[in-house]
Amino acid sequence: MSTVRASGFGTGTLSRACALIHTLLTVEALLLLTASPGLAALPLLGPDPANIPLAALCLLPLGPALSAALYALHHRSRDLTELHPGRAYLRGWRLNAVPALKLWAPLLLWLTVIAFTLTHFSATGLPGWWALLLALTGTGSLLWGAHALVLTSLFAFRARDTARLAAYFVFRHGRATLAAASLLVLTAASATVLTEALPALLAAPLLLSLLHGSRSVIAETRRDFTA
Repeated sequence: MSTVRASGFGTGTLSRACALIHTLLTVEALLLLTASPGLAALPLLGPDPANIPLAALCLLPLGPALSAALYALHHRSRDLTELHPGRAYLRGWRLNAVPALKLWAPLLLWLTVIAFTLTHFSATGLPGWWALLLALTGTGSLLWGAHALVLTSLFAFRARDTARLAAYFVFRHGRATLAAASLLVLTAASATVLTEALPALLAAPLLLSLLHGSRSVIAETRRDFTA
């Protein structure tokens, strides 16, 4: 009887729930810690559109932090007796910091150009439909970035291969792209209606949702694009 109880410890519903909460809290804390050099400076910037490039610079550390968080959440244990989320996060950061920056930095630069153009659109002299085109381009870039972030966090592809796969999956897996779009809308709405800090405080659950929505992308990548 004691052997059965010992072997069952840490595998029940309550234990799995506790393991998930512990993992989310640990990953969230480490994400905020590793991204803090940039995130701490964001509130110091005023709402002036001229600060958009500085805001993008502040967001640079966030890319590797998000990638490490996705890695840790993907490799999380559901057994309360086998929890090492901190170790998994640090391993993900070491493995993915440079690959993530190779994609995150160009994405931030491109989004900065779009945002700066839209905030100074009256000075460009372009027709109004260009603003809509730029907004759609920015949205598409964010969806591409969501797929690229998942791929670079879980697989060891070259940056250009990851970029191509992410673009392919935007159209190949419409449900996964729609799930990422829903998370982007939720993040933007929570930041606008409630507080700008809320998406950062809920980053771990949002990333777990992104992983859940990207299951088909992850499965096809593992099946068809890895040895």
